[in-house]
Amino acid sequence: MDDLRNKLLFQVTTQTVSKTQAKLSIVGAGQVGMACALSILQQHFSDELALVDIIPQKLREEYLDLLQGSLFLKSKIVADTDYAVTANSKLCIITAGVRQKDGLIAQLQRNLESFKTIIPNLVKHSPDAILLIVSSPVDIMSYVAWKLSGFPFSRIIGIGTHLDSALYRFLLGQKLQINPTSIHAYLIGEHGDSSVAIWNSANVAGILLADINLSQASSEGPAIHKLVIDSGNEITSLKGCASWATAIAVTNISQAIMKNLRTINLVSTFAKDQHGITQDVFLSLPCILGSGGVCGVLKQILQDEEKAKLNSSANDLWKMQEELAF
Repeated sequence: MDDLRNKLLFQVTTQTVSKTQAKLSIVGAGQVGMACALSILQQHFSDELALVDIIPQKLREEYLDLLQGSLFLKSKIVADTDYAVTANSKLCIITAGVRQKDGLIAQLQRNLESFKTIIPNLVKHSPDAILLIVSSPVDIMSYVAWKLSGFPFSRIIGIGTHLDSALYRFLLGQKLQINPTSIHAYLIGEHGDSSVAIWNSANVAGILLADINLSQASSEGPAIHKLVIDSGNEITSLKGCASWATAIAVTNISQAIMKNLRTINLVSTFAKDQHGITQDVFLSLPCILGSGGVCGVLKQILQDEEKAKLNSSANDLWKMQEELAF
């Protein structure tokens, strides 16, 4: 092959290709992990994607499937059960984990044991990486990743309520017949049924919805919030998880980091000392994301009821975290 190359090309330099500058790794080649891989590859913001899984056969099947279309994806794709394949990653996305079957604490402990292998290996090979946690329950697993990695909390990000907030805005847009990208409304706090809708700041082009019709707003906001929660629960009961929607949300977060976009995203971040929270917990708050991870957190003005709900979630998370055996 070298002889063919020499006859084909006039050699200008002997410089070899330098290491990739925008490498991204995904841990877990399951339903969510592979949906994330395809979604990210189609956006062309990573020049190398590494896949890791503990099941060699499953990993090879998915790797070969992606490799068939690698010409169109334009990124180098590598895969291995050895974490060395993730070396020099800018962003590591963790989707690996078990689903809840025998209770939340049992799920947490099993995922903690998995993270005891995953996190140190990622840190070893990519000590400057940002960790994006997708594994459930995401807020506590973000805390686990922070504790095990020794990274500053700015480099630990959970997918949190990012997808929930997107659906919330979409449903509001349908009600108002306005493109949801022009609507600003947030769900903060714990991912899932306990998320907190910040209705008092929901606005269209700076016009607060609560100021237009307070009585209607007080009923519409919770109703749409309930639709978001019910939708997530229905998908979980039907297919186990929202793999495609999760992948799209993960791609959106990843792009903000890899391209240093400094966009505001509702992601799980270290929440201590914010809104009266005193525990070491991760909760979703409006964060500015860039090449360093979480660059800043917006100081929202919360009503007393909203703050109380947020602190209640923090207390619940902390109690569960105290039961984990590190």
